[in-house]
Amino acid sequence: MNEIRENPVLERIPVDGPCPRCGAEELRRYPVVSEGGWFQVVKCQSCLYSVDREPWSRLGPIQLLSDSL
Repeated sequence: MNEIRENPVLERIPVDGPCPRCGAEELRRYPVVSEGGWFQVVKCQSCLYSVDREPWSRLGPIQLLSDSL
């Protein structure tokens, strides 16, 4: 039987290494949207310091068929 979730869940992928600010080894990679559009970020889950931030697809998790042509 399939499990039905009531709310979507954002998967935060663990990343190896310590945070350069606080030293905690709780880095996670996940997508975020901000004033500049969608980004893939690596953030410390302890102090929320952004270790890395790269532009992602223009609609985030939504992939248009025209983008793959």
